[in-house]
Amino acid sequence: MDDELQAIRARRLAELQKQKTPTGGFSPGGFPGHGNDQGGTAEDAEKKRQMEEMREMMLAQILQTDARERLARIAMVKADKARSIEDMLIRMARMGQLRGKVNDTQLVDLLEQVNEKTKRNEPKIVFNRRRDEDDDDDDYGL
Repeated sequence: MDDELQAIRARRLAELQKQKTPTGGFSPGGFPGHGNDQGGTAEDAEKKRQMEEMREMMLAQILQTDARERLARIAMVKADKARSIEDMLIRMARMGQLRGKVNDTQLVDLLEQVNEKTKRNEPKIVFNRRRDEDDDDDDYGL
């Protein structure tokens, strides 16, 4: 599996290097990415698209189908939470903490752990209501 991942990375790196400008990757300004503004935004958009594509490839290697479907449903409702879970999974895979593909039950366990951590970090709001134990003050002798 590592050999396949390395081969995919090598192919992708070769594709990225081919897509650079013909002058060795430098724009007319002499610095990478500091040429005309129109080309920079197109390059930025292309880089962003490629990064997202690589991210999706990594997630496809990390997650089983059912877990990917669950994460996609979560992303529909809470995109930021799904993104943080994806980041966490990618980090765990890079550090070698994942032994195989993550299935749905493992993803649910991870989500529960994240929810517990966020609950602990959330500030609590406590309402202290005054109790009317002694109503004699309100009567004023009536």
